[in-house]
Amino acid sequence: MFLTHLAIGSILFMLGAALGSFLNVVISRSLAKESWIWGRSHCDECKKKISWYDNIPLLSYLILRAKCRHCDKPIALTHPVVEFLVGSLFVWWYISISFIFTLTQHPFVILQPLFWLTVGMVLVAIFVYDMLYSQILVLPVAFLMILTVIYRFALVGFGIMQIHDLVLAGLGMILSVSFIWGIRKTAWLIYKKEAMGDGDVILMAPLAMLMGWPSVLVGLYLSFVLGGVVGMVLILGKKKHLKSTIPFGPFLILGTFISLVWGDNLINWYLSLL
Repeated sequence: MFLTHLAIGSILFMLGAALGSFLNVVISRSLAKESWIWGRSHCDECKKKISWYDNIPLLSYLILRAKCRHCDKPIALTHPVVEFLVGSLFVWWYISISFIFTLTQHPFVILQPLFWLTVGMVLVAIFVYDMLYSQILVLPVAFLMILTVIYRFALVGFGIMQIHDLVLAGLGMILSVSFIWGIRKTAWLIYKKEAMGDGDVILMAPLAMLMGWPSVLVGLYLSFVLGGVVGMVLILGKKKHLKSTIPFGPFLILGTFISLVWGDNLINWYLSLL
């Protein structure tokens, strides 16, 4: 049994790494305003086309020693990182099927795991792109919003989610998006600089719908805590100064992840202290 799970996990990791390689294409070509679909992969420096044997997820990076075969320029570390993250996401997804994805009603016994796997991949792309370029891609955010709304309505339609929970999730989305927008505008009025970008505002919408109410409060709070802690560490380490800005999208995503996994427990723990 263990060997069977190990084999399945290994296959899923390789599949995830391959999809992670595609996400790298999406990330790099989005920055370069190139098509995600047409054209062969090429080196960002010398523009030479990359052969299939130099494009094997993770393995090629190690064999080439993190350098382009043609120009010897370094290959960005983000390539193996994204491949590893998505590969690990697939393994986590497989492990979690039995105790997290608990819906047994058809078709959600299949749709629930697929939905969250897709959400995970989209969030990885948004996370990495914002971390690298301090910009949130609108298209993946729009796709995530549409996907989440359809999924939530489907849950209501099949009687798995109550309509009032959907309404509360919508209200939570409006409140959280308004909160982020208010902070952005207030910072501009007081300091004449943007504390957050438009991308952070729009990203909050699908994240709030994913978390629902009141978990969105936990996710939002943790996002600011994590951002503040990392910001202080960077300032103390002299990597940033007080007037520097750091991408906030990754912290929104991390806060969302923690809220989705442990949100109910954190809320119950907090209420027990009152």
